[in-house]
Amino acid sequence: MPASRQHHRLRKFRFERPQRISALLLLILLGQCLWVSSQRYLTETDYQYARCGRDIWEHPEGLPGYFTTCGNIHDGTLAYRAAGLPLSLDRMLAGKSSKATPWELRHQLTDINFLLRLPFILAGLALGGCVWWVTRRLFGNEGGYIALALYCFLPAVVRASTVPNNEILAALGLFAAVYLAIGVGHALQGPRRKWRPRIVLLTLALGFTAAAHIAAFELALLLIVIFMAWVAEGRRAYIPTLMIVWVLGGLFLLFASYAFSMDAFSYVFRSAAGRIWVSVNGAEWFFRNPANIAFSVALAGALALYGATRRSRYFGNTTPLIVGALLMVLMTTGVQSEMWLWGLPFLAAFVGGVFADALETRQRKVFLVATWVVVVAQAALCWMSLPGVVG
Repeated sequence: MPASRQHHRLRKFRFERPQRISALLLLILLGQCLWVSSQRYLTETDYQYARCGRDIWEHPEGLPGYFTTCGNIHDGTLAYRAAGLPLSLDRMLAGKSSKATPWELRHQLTDINFLLRLPFILAGLALGGCVWWVTRRLFGNEGGYIALALYCFLPAVVRASTVPNNEILAALGLFAAVYLAIGVGHALQGPRRKWRPRIVLLTLALGFTAAAHIAAFELALLLIVIFMAWVAEGRRAYIPTLMIVWVLGGLFLLFASYAFSMDAFSYVFRSAAGRIWVSVNGAEWFFRNPANIAFSVALAGALALYGATRRSRYFGNTTPLIVGALLMVLMTTGVQSEMWLWGLPFLAAFVGGVFADALETRQRKVFLVATWVVVVAQAALCWMSLPGVVG
């Protein structure tokens, strides 16, 4: 490789001020998650996730029976695999037998309580990284800071990142799938050599999403069609073929998450996990929660600016608003889920985008002060609510 090209590549990975600020915000989120994890005791739900996940890893041949022995694998296997993986690795590295009594499993889980929560902490951090990456590219550094800060100081995000659950995983997969699809739509306007990596990444994101929650997979496919048709002007004829690739690829990865057991895989279609209906209960609970007041005020202000100023009404701001608003009024009827949580990263991105536009106006100083007040207030509310998150 020529020295000039190698030097150019190295320059792309500079860790400068924007990356340092975003890293600091993610470290604060990590600190919140670590504190909550250190205060949280092992619950029956934690044990169920870990036990079922460990069985899936170590006894895949008996997977169909897990739907009676565990009794709660209805949304997806990904969270169970994530929760059970530390136990399986711990036993394997220690040279212990895969057969263990319930007492031995509980004792082992108590010893590695933090590792049980680590995959979900990493998922929360990864979602924050995605929010930063997307919003910085769309709205610049200031928009990225605002969106990431609001995301990092949401108690619901901290809670979902510190307990075994499919919600934070589905939120990560859905957010990644939507913006990867938009990236593919833009890439279709360019040379073919740039298509393949994005198509493969989107296939992996869809498989990840499907393994977390089949309802999130359904929504991802719907949103992909809408946004690709929006941005892939002149290239829409490719969408049906690409959708076949993504549907088949996502379902194959979902099949793999069930250890290629057709009986277990068929449960995805026999269960009611994919049924979606309209409900505002989740949104009502979120916006009435005092810990989210500053975020709610920021969102209300962003909506007002979006409606009042033409410069804010463009694709970059409209996309997260549509998706976030949609997720706030949906629910799954067959299983319990928190679809409103999936919408929070999109709403944070929307606020970041509109506020970034406002900071470019003549009233920059006013909006800058308002932004600082909102972010600091949300951080204070989040920290005050952390003891309740532990409970």
